[in-house]
Amino acid sequence: MERVLEGRCALVTGSTSGIGLGIALLYAQAGARVMLNGFGRPQDIARARAEVGAAQGGGEAPYSDADIADPAAVRRMVAEAEATLGRVDILVNNAGIQHVSPVEEFPEAKWDAILAVNLSSNFHAIKAALPGMKARNWGRIVNIASAHGLVASPYKTAYVAAKHGVVGLTKAVALEVARTPITCNAICPGFVRTPLAEAQVKPLAEKHGVSEEAALTDYLLEKQPSKRWVEVEEVARMALYLCGPDSGAVNGAALSIDGGWLAA
Repeated sequence: MERVLEGRCALVTGSTSGIGLGIALLYAQAGARVMLNGFGRPQDIARARAEVGAAQGGGEAPYSDADIADPAAVRRMVAEAEATLGRVDILVNNAGIQHVSPVEEFPEAKWDAILAVNLSSNFHAIKAALPGMKARNWGRIVNIASAHGLVASPYKTAYVAAKHGVVGLTKAVALEVARTPITCNAICPGFVRTPLAEAQVKPLAEKHGVSEEAALTDYLLEKQPSKRWVEVEEVARMALYLCGPDSGAVNGAALSIDGGWLAA
C-alpha cells in the first residue's frame, strides 16, 4: 500500500485488540512508527506487538501498559511515546469501556470509570501531546467516538454522555488549532465486528429464542439499516485518511461510519 505516513510517529490507545489494533496495523503498513497501549492477556499483547512490528519492518512495536483512567499515567504514556518514537505526530484516542444498566440502578463507580476512560483520558492525552505538535507545526488527533456520540440509546447513560463529550471536545480542540497544520476529528462508528461485539450474538439468540443470524440483524443491529457489521478495516481506513496528505481541511468533524444509523 502507499506509504502516506512515512516518517510519522503515532500513539494509539486501546490498541492491543479490536479497532485500535486495526488502526495501528494500517498506520504501520502506511509507514508510521506506532506505540501500542492497552490491557489484555500477555500472549495477546505480545502477538499485537509482533504484528504491528512486522508491519513496521521487523521487531516488536513499542508498548505502554498505562492505565488511561489515571491522568498521571496518561501523561507518562505520552512522554514515553515521545522518548521512544522521538515525537508524537498522530494521537488516536480509542480506548473505551462499557456498562449497560437503567439509570436509577447504574453503579456510580461504573459511571466514574466510563467517564475517566472514554472521555477524560482523551483530554489528558491531547493536553500532553499538543505542545509537541505545535512545536513541530503538524499534528493529527483522531478521537474514536461512537454513533452514541451523536444519538442516544437507553441503559447506556455513561457511555452516551462520555461519547457526546468526546464529540464536543473534538470540536473545541479543532477550533483552537484551526489556524495551524493540526487537526482534531472524531470517528463515530456503529456496531463494529470485534470479538467482544460478536460475543453478544449467541446470548441474544438464546434470550429471544431465535437463530444467531436473526439475533444479529433483528436485535444487535436493530438500529443499523445496513444489517451488517461495520468492519474494523473500514474504521481504520477512515482513521488513515484523517492523517493522510489530503485531509488537512477536515477539522472538527464527527464522521459517521454506521451503516445508515444516523440517516434513519
